[in-house]
Order: sequence, then C-alpha cells, then structure tokens
Amino acid sequence: MTEEKKSLNFIEQIIEEDLQNGYKKEELKFRFPPEPNGYLHIGHASSINLNFGLGLRYNAPVNLRFDDTNPIKEEQEFVDAIKRDVEWLGFKWEKECYASDYFQQLYDWAVEMIKNGDAYVDSQASAKIAEQKGTPTQAGVASPYRERSIEENLSLFEAMKNGETEEGKHVLRAKIDMASGNMLMRDPIMYRTLHKPHHRTNNDWKIYPMYDWAHGESDFIESISHSFCTLEFLPHRELYNWFVNKVSQPQEFQPKQREFARRNLSHTVVSKRKLAQLVEKKVVESWDDPRMPTISGLRRRGYTANSIRKFADSIGVGKRENVIDMSHLEFCAREDLNKTAIRVMGVLNPLKVIITNYEEGKEEWLDAENNPEDETAGSREIPLSREIYIEQEDFKEEANRKFFRLTLGKEVRLKNAYIIKGESVVKDDDGNIVEVHCTYDPKSKSGSGTEESKRKVKGTLHWVSIPHAVKAEVRLYDRLFTVESPDADKEKDFLEFVNPNSLETITGYVEPSLKNATALQHFQFQRIGYFCTDQSTSVEKPVFNRTVTLRDSWSKKSH
Repeated sequence: MTEEKKSLNFIEQIIEEDLQNGYKKEELKFRFPPEPNGYLHIGHASSINLNFGLGLRYNAPVNLRFDDTNPIKEEQEFVDAIKRDVEWLGFKWEKECYASDYFQQLYDWAVEMIKNGDAYVDSQASAKIAEQKGTPTQAGVASPYRERSIEENLSLFEAMKNGETEEGKHVLRAKIDMASGNMLMRDPIMYRTLHKPHHRTNNDWKIYPMYDWAHGESDFIESISHSFCTLEFLPHRELYNWFVNKVSQPQEFQPKQREFARRNLSHTVVSKRKLAQLVEKKVVESWDDPRMPTISGLRRRGYTANSIRKFADSIGVGKRENVIDMSHLEFCAREDLNKTAIRVMGVLNPLKVIITNYEEGKEEWLDAENNPEDETAGSREIPLSREIYIEQEDFKEEANRKFFRLTLGKEVRLKNAYIIKGESVVKDDDGNIVEVHCTYDPKSKSGSGTEESKRKVKGTLHWVSIPHAVKAEVRLYDRLFTVESPDADKEKDFLEFVNPNSLETITGYVEPSLKNATALQHFQFQRIGYFCTDQSTSVEKPVFNRTVTLRDSWSKKSH
C-alpha cells in the first residue's frame, strides 16, 4: 500500500485524500474543456491523458466540454478536429457538452446576482475599467456605476441581451472587492456585448459570458468533482469558488479546482495564438502541417497515438513549468515504431549500380522479413535485377579501413540478397561518379545456407531494383525553430527563429510493395528512419513524411 502511494502523482494524491475525507467514489467526475479556437497541441495531449487517465483509473465519467464563449475566434472546424484528436488518442467521453448549452442558465444566474446586489452594469470604456483596477500593491478605484440601482442594472442587462445596446457600451461586472490582494477579485467582468454569430447558437445571443464566469458554473452544472487546469489559473481559483458559491446551495456538491504545471516542448511554440499566426502567415501549410506541434500535425507526420500517450505518461504532472526536449518525444516515437513499423527499402539519394555478371533481363524475388521485433508481421517479396540504386553516401571510390560500405575491390552485402564487390566506376564530364560496376557471388544469397552465404562481410546496404522502383516524393522534416524557446526572447518576434530548413522535399525511390501504401501507414526505411504515408499520397504519386530519423542526430549537431 505504501509503495502504491509513493507512485501516485500529486493530482492522484488529492483525489485519494478527498476519498478518505468524505468524497464518494461514485461522485468522481472529470472533464477535458478545450476552447474550439484552434487545433489541440502536444500540451493538450498531457491534459487529455491526465483527465481521461483519471477516468480510467477510478472508473469515473469524463466529459468533453467545449468552452465556446467567444464567437469571434471559435469555429466548427476546430470542434471537429478536437473530437477527432481525442478519439484518435484512444479516449471516449461520457458526454459531449458545450458552455453554450448553458447560456440561458448563466444568464438567469446573472440576473439573480444583480437582484442580490452581487453584480452591476458598468458603462465605462474597457481602458478606463482596466486603469481603475489598480496595481498589486495599490487598491483599485470603484466604478462610478458600482452603486447603480438594481432596477437600472436589470433594465440595462436585458437591453444588452436583446441587442439594443452597441458593442462595448456596457459590461456586467461582479461586485466583489476593489481592494482585494487578488487583482482578479476586483469586480471582474462577467458579460460583454458582442453582435457576432456563434457557431452553435447563431444570432440568438448578443451577450457572451467571460471564461471565469462560464467555466466554474459549467463544472457545477455537470457535477464535475475535480476541475484540473494549468498553473496560470491558480489566481483564478478564488474567483472560481466565489462564483460557484453564489449559484449553489450549502448542501450541494461543489467542484474543486486544482492546478498543475504546463509542459512546454523545445524548438516549438504551444500558444494557440502563435500557432494560428504560423498558419495565417503561411509559415506552415495548415494546422495539421507535420512540423506543427498539434496532435493532427503529429499524426500526419507519423507519430502514433501510443507514442504520444507514452510521452505524456513519462513526463507526468508536476507543480513547476519546464521545457521538455523534443528529442524525448522523438524517443517515444522510435520506441513504439520499432515494434510496429514494417521494414522496407527506399533510396533517397540514388547512385546507379550495375551488377555486370547478373544476367540481363533476369529478375528474382527475394524473401524479406517485415519486422524482426514482431514474429506475427510475416514477410514479403522484393525484386532484384541487374541494375539497382544504392545511396550515394554508401560508395567511395577510395576509402579508409573504417569505411564499411561499398568501395572498389571490397565486398558488402545487399540486404536480403547477395554479396557484391566494387569493380569500377563511370564518371561524367565533371568527374562525378554516375555508375558503379560490381560483380556478385551467385552462391551468397541471404538465408540460402551455403558456405558462401555465411561469409562475414562488414557492411550491409539497402537498395532498390531500378526497373521495379517506385518514384516517390519524400518530405524530410526537421524542427520548426532553430532555438529551444523561440518565444522566450521578449525583444524579438518568435517568427525570427523559424528554421528555414524545417522541410526538404526530395524525390526518392522505394520498393514496389509501397506503391499501394495508404495514408498514415508507418514504415521504417531501413538504415534511414521512420516514415509515414502522407494523407495526399496516391498510386500515381506516393508521398512519404519522415517521422523521425533512426537515431537522435540533433543533440550531436547542437553540442
């Protein structure tokens, strides 16, 4: 029991203590509450993992609730993308809810607060209201409209709701304490006037609740037991509790807000506002561009749901913000893909090799294992012919003893095939090698059991048969930014740190088994890296995205 307690994170400890202090297990209920103003990113994946993971651990329901209180930035496209991402990560929600479902109830409660003297309509400009808030060391100044009569407040608030007042003319504020040490308690705004259509309620409402007013009340309406949010909402907890107390009865079950630290990912940004800028300014193609830290972008790049969940589990939840190196996310991807991805052969920088003693016009189909880590993955056949491609870097005309690839006078093995020996080269007018001529040992076929096949050679090369090779577009992705924390420098625009080499598009040649690969299939291109078929792939034009390299080369490059 003691060991189990030690392994609990501090969020689980809070829940366990609550269960010991009177909470009933059947009262536990969680929620994941995104605002549909952009696509979910890797930071949200941690929150999804936390809330839905708690649901699984305690066999408790988890709601997916859209905090859709700002019609200016919210769209149905984002709602659909969020649902798709949560489902893809492998989680199921109990109820699909929207803050907009509660607009009438929130309005009715606001009217009651006006009647009870807990809210008033302020007719000042937003700049003036902000100025009167004071500073952390200086008390705020009361609005000249703070003592408006209940009747006038009710009349003005109804006019706001009916669209009879222009935008920005009035706001509804809670009447709390203009001298509070917590700036958020200094008569916060509850409603603003916006004559904008909402993606769900269309033009039904001309006023919209502020996040702080809608969030806690939505938790209360849904009987959420624990409302987990990131650390920047810690000062909001006092206001959260104040609002919930105003609409609940003493005996009613009240939600509890608790905070955990957000985890930032190196060499990227996870602010939805900044991610939106990348899309709007065409720095990236779209929200699901494979360079984006969005869940949709990571999926398109080839990250698996399992690798993202493992990443979220491994970084855990804490009370201090920190930056997680991108290489850790890449490690999680490699670890998962190593177990599941089919091994195939593709050549990205081709050099033609002619096997001079291999009969012209002859072809043979060789057996190739799909995944040595998975006995059930089976095998496939790959073709060999007289002319093949190997990688340019796998040949040197003259090489030292540490070069274990193809060179003149030395032998290497072709993966799943034969041992070949470099004999001569053909060069163009500029002295560049355009062909390598080799001979092969017909008795050295892999797996044939002959003495020649057991001969030890130090190098093994991947290759593709030229007559059978499938031409493919290959997209090599790298980090989107050149520095670890692109938005940390307050003197510079984060866009100044965009990596100009974050995408390189090349033409490669892959084995024919990949011709019919469908979108989002994962492969290991042997000796190169892990790749995924892009959603734009077709039989006429296969497209592959590099998920990660086989090894972490970035950390070596940056040290």
